[in-house]
Amino acid sequence: MRLQEFALAVPLLLLAGCATFSEDGGFGAVQQVARERLDKEVRWVRGEADAQSVRASLAPLLASPLTIDAAVQIALLNNPGLQAAYAELGIAEADLVQAGRLRGPGISFARLRRGGEIEVERTFIFDLLGLITMPMVTRLEGRRFEQAQLLVSANVVRVAAETRRAWVRAVAAQEAAKYGEQVMAAAETSAELARRMTAAGNISRLTQMREQVFYAEATAQVARARQAAVAEREGLTRLLGLWGPDSAFRLPERLPELPGETKELPDIEALALKQRLDVQAARRETESVAQSLGLTRATRFINVLELGYAHNTETGKPRQTGYEIELRLPLFDWGSARVAKAQAIYMQSLQRAAEVAVNARSEVREAYLAYRTAFDVARHYRDEIVPLRKKISEENTLRYSGMLISVFELLADAREQVASVTGYLDALRAFWLAESALQASLTGRAGPTASLSAGSAPAPAAALGH
Repeated sequence: MRLQEFALAVPLLLLAGCATFSEDGGFGAVQQVARERLDKEVRWVRGEADAQSVRASLAPLLASPLTIDAAVQIALLNNPGLQAAYAELGIAEADLVQAGRLRGPGISFARLRRGGEIEVERTFIFDLLGLITMPMVTRLEGRRFEQAQLLVSANVVRVAAETRRAWVRAVAAQEAAKYGEQVMAAAETSAELARRMTAAGNISRLTQMREQVFYAEATAQVARARQAAVAEREGLTRLLGLWGPDSAFRLPERLPELPGETKELPDIEALALKQRLDVQAARRETESVAQSLGLTRATRFINVLELGYAHNTETGKPRQTGYEIELRLPLFDWGSARVAKAQAIYMQSLQRAAEVAVNARSEVREAYLAYRTAFDVARHYRDEIVPLRKKISEENTLRYSGMLISVFELLADAREQVASVTGYLDALRAFWLAESALQASLTGRAGPTASLSAGSAPAPAAALGH
C-alpha cells in the first residue's frame, strides 16, 4: 500500500472513533411518552443535584391528602425500580456508540539477526471487515436502542398503572377500616343494651346471644380491615418509593363517585395496537432480529478480514514496503450453523410479536368489558339497591316509633342496610380498579381485572346517606 493510499484511510479510522453519547442518553423519548400518555413528568436521577430536585418536587405533592394523580407523579419521580430501569438506556446507548467504533489497530515489530545482517519488519493492521460492516452494525444497534427506549417507556406506564390500582385499594381499605370501627361501636352498644334487657327479663337469652355474637364478629372484621388497610397502604408506599417522615402521607377519606357515563371506545382493538408500547417493542425487536439475520448472512463466509501496511528493512538491502491482507478461510465452518441459529431466532421473534398482538387484542376487550360491567353494577347499587334499602329503613323507623316492631328488629334492618351499602362501595372500588386496568390495557400490558366481589369489609358510614 502506498503512503498516499494509507493516508486516505486515516480519516475513515478517525470517523470510526468519533461515535459519541447523546446529551440526554435517549431519555427524551421516555419523557415524551410520559407527557403524551400520562400527562406526567419523569426525571432520571444521575447525581445529587437531580436527587435534590426530585425531593423538592415531592414536598408540595405530600402537603395535602394524596390524590390519585399526585400518587402517580410521585411514583414516576421517586420509584427506585423505575430509576434502575432508566439505566438500561445507558447500557443500550453504550452498545450503540461501541458499534460506531472500530476495533483498535494492531502493530507488530520483528527484529531478526543473521550473521552480520539485521532484518527489521514493521506491520500496521486494522480491522477492514469491521469497517465494511460498521453501517449495518450501527443500524442494528440503533434499532436495539429504540427498543430499549420503548421498554423503559413501558416500565413508566406500568408503574403508573400499578400506582393507580394501589391508590384505589389503599383508599378503599382505609374506608372499610374506619367504617368497621363505627359498626363495631354500634354493635357494642347493641350488645350492652341486650345484656341489660335480658337481666331485666325483657328479652330472651337467645336474642341477647345473637346481639353478642354480632358484636364479636364485628370485632374480628375490624381487626382484618385494619390489617388490610395497613397492607394496602404499605404496597402504595413501596410504589411511591417513600420512607421515613414522608411515609406518613394522608389519603382521601373516600373514593371518587361514579362518573356520569362510561367511555365509548368503538375501535378499541385498533387503538390498542397503535398505542401499546409492548406491541411497538415487539415490532422493533423483530425488525432488529431481521437486520441481525442479514448481517449474519453477509458475513457467513468471512470470520476475519484485516488489512495491513508492511515495512521491512534489511542490512545492506533496499527498504521493502507493501501491504498484507489476512483472510481466515471457512474450511471447517461455512457459517451454516450461525445462519440457521439466526433464522430460528428471527422466527421465534416473529411468533412472539404475533403473540403480543393477539394478547393485546384480547386483553383490551376483556378490560373494556370488565370496565362496562363494573360501571353498570355500581350504578345499579347506587340507583336501585341502596335507595330501596334506605326507604325500608325509614319505614321500619316509623313502625318502631309506632311501637309495631322492637328495637332489635330495627337494628337487624340496619345491618341489612349496611350490607347493601357495603356492596355498593365494593362495586365502586371494582369500577375504579377496572378503569385503571382499561387505561393500562390501552398503553401497555394490563394488570389483573378487578373482581366485582373484590371487597368484603364493611363500607363507610357516610354512604348510609345515599
